[in-house]
Amino acid sequence: MKIGLSSDHGAFEYKEILKEMLKEEGHEVTDFGCCSAEAVDYTDTASAVARSVALGENEKGIVMCGTGIGASISANKIKGIRCALCSEPTSARLTREHNDSNVLAMGQRMIGVEMMKDIVHAWLYTDFSNGERHKRRIDKIAELER
Repeated sequence: MKIGLSSDHGAFEYKEILKEMLKEEGHEVTDFGCCSAEAVDYTDTASAVARSVALGENEKGIVMCGTGIGASISANKIKGIRCALCSEPTSARLTREHNDSNVLAMGQRMIGVEMMKDIVHAWLYTDFSNGERHKRRIDKIAELER
């Protein structure tokens, strides 16, 4: 799977851990930054991932910052993006099944490394249910963007 990945300085450590894990699992990862623990704006890195997903350059995206809140808000400003901020695997699974989320947000200051890995696995390996009510709601979300 082609995955876009980014963080700000507040989640740089987790981004690097996640990048290696994803590559070891056979995924193609595009790193949109940041490249160190020096301060950067989450808006820049998260929007770059979201644009790549919206344009079809990456199948899914993962954005991170200290809390995950700023990164998720920024990603959701890009048309066609359904970014979900998750702090545990159940919501990660449900946002794929029910919302067909295409970007995942997490916060390094909010979760541990093993929780991050569990969330990512739940999110990546859960398919959209294709349930009629879920498709209808996603269509209504898309209509809000128009």
